[in-house]
Amino acid sequence: MTWPGFSALIHAWWFLLLIPLIIFYFLKLRRPRMEIPSLALWRQVVNDQRVNSPFQKFKRNLLLLFQILLLCCLVLAAMQPYLSSGTQQHQNLPVLIDTSASMGALDGPGGKSRLDEAKEKVGKLIDDLLPGQQLCLISVNGGARRLTDFTSNKRLLHESLSQLKVSQVASHLEDGFRLAQALSRAFPIDSVMLLSDGNVPHEVEFELPFKLNFQRLKAGGPNIGITDLNARRSRNGWDVFARVEGSKDAKTLAEYELLQNGNVIKSDSISIEGTKAERLVFKVAAEVAMSIEVRIKPDGFDSLQTDNVAYLDLPKPRPLAVYCPTDMESFRKALAIIPDINLYPGDDRSPTAVDLKFAQGPLSSGPEARVNFNVGYVPDDIASLVEIESGLADIVDWQRTAPLLQHVQLLDVQIGDQPKLTKGVTERDFELAGYEILAQSRTGPLILERSGGGRTDFQFLFHPDRSSLVYRVGFPILVQNAAQVALTRAALSEAKALPAGSLPPRRVQPETEYRVSGPEGFTDSAKSDKDGFLMGLGAPYVGMYEVTGESEPQRIGVSLLSSQESSMSSVEKLNFPEVSVGAATQTVKTDQPLWTWFAFAGLLFLILEWWYFQKKPAGVPG
Repeated sequence: MTWPGFSALIHAWWFLLLIPLIIFYFLKLRRPRMEIPSLALWRQVVNDQRVNSPFQKFKRNLLLLFQILLLCCLVLAAMQPYLSSGTQQHQNLPVLIDTSASMGALDGPGGKSRLDEAKEKVGKLIDDLLPGQQLCLISVNGGARRLTDFTSNKRLLHESLSQLKVSQVASHLEDGFRLAQALSRAFPIDSVMLLSDGNVPHEVEFELPFKLNFQRLKAGGPNIGITDLNARRSRNGWDVFARVEGSKDAKTLAEYELLQNGNVIKSDSISIEGTKAERLVFKVAAEVAMSIEVRIKPDGFDSLQTDNVAYLDLPKPRPLAVYCPTDMESFRKALAIIPDINLYPGDDRSPTAVDLKFAQGPLSSGPEARVNFNVGYVPDDIASLVEIESGLADIVDWQRTAPLLQHVQLLDVQIGDQPKLTKGVTERDFELAGYEILAQSRTGPLILERSGGGRTDFQFLFHPDRSSLVYRVGFPILVQNAAQVALTRAALSEAKALPAGSLPPRRVQPETEYRVSGPEGFTDSAKSDKDGFLMGLGAPYVGMYEVTGESEPQRIGVSLLSSQESSMSSVEKLNFPEVSVGAATQTVKTDQPLWTWFAFAGLLFLILEWWYFQKKPAGVPG
């Protein structure tokens, strides 16, 4: 049996008001002194005194009883009674609500979404808040966003909860847990609640400093969706590849369409059964930039609509623009044998921006480039970490899977420049500076890579002309790999559909304000940097976005493209580095406040008292 508890037991002192209330009724009757002519009436006086004794008066006075009950109900309501659920009460409880794409899935035709179900559970949690308890609502999708501070304001919590929307991106729980951990520095937090459909990675890279209550919602219904869309350059245009996958209970026929610049150029049907993927292949002839769109239309019920369309922007075919100074002869000879390249400087004037730039000094000189290949130079930001001395060095280890070094044999390469680390410097210091070590000698790194800000820089701390590398067959392969990296970055050889989340860095006018507008009324703005790179524009919903600024508006298509979200799978537990947390499928247990019932009973007794006091005495004509 669950006994009620009281959140504000101190208000029990108000029961002392019963004493003056009863005393007031005892002293209310004041009898006048009267002389009587005969003792024959003494028996009647004695009987009258007996009837009007305090105890008898207390028994027959209904108004007093109503007022005592009214006072008791009000005091009990002030004491905040509740029925305990048997679970521990948490003063400050962060509530993480999964708002990733799969939370928009319906449980059946005309049913409700996973997010709607989560809102119902959190809404009940808000309604059952006890005095002293506070909630902090946090939305978790590709990132984490705090919807409210810790508060017990039920109106504010309900308003924030109602404004919550699904973001069509994959879930990243680590950000939500880190935000809760940051809150714990200002508030005492011993437990965190997570509401999710379980369609998340089961491995979470986070050290739990608190208890986790993982409330798993029922997964969505059958679903199929487009999980990949990319294209590869061919002789006559582009080869376009799309992958369609389904959830484990999916079994349906679907029609698909391929649209080029909004016009249907191919349509057919496919059969999807379970998690087996189907690959669609299209050939598109193109000499100009174009927009590709792939749509699928399932015959049966499909729980998630946002993964039924995908967009791909294909650039206009053109040669790769490469800048290589004339004094770098070994590199220019290796570039000359690569087809479909415009090499600068040449007979034509060099452009202000190219796809690939070779240099042997500061990258600030020469045209801007997406990919930079710098040799024989130590950048200023790591000059304090390493210096190059004269002496022989050889490469003892390198990343064979790095795109730049694939199929390049660096064993036994003799180098005339020897790196020497500053005292106390480790590989960690290069990582903190934003560099990744691709190759190193016994005394320090030789080849570094840094990506960010819309470009990739390869830094050779030695000059290949002062090594045996230029005489090996791996050297032209190395240069060709650099050209392939630039082709990929410029989307001239391969193109991939953009997933929802944020728009990739784009080259635009320097230091210019740009604005993006998209589906669901979404708007965002950002300013390009001094190098002309625009970064940080959000794109959380599937659909077409328009970027406007000083130049002509650009339309960009964004897709879901997540095998995890389309699969509707649900994990049984979350695995953290040192602990595993199982999913709870039962409804969230909360303490049930009872003060409203006592307040209502007090109002009822007040109405009864008013009615009894106002009614006409018996026998009095109306």
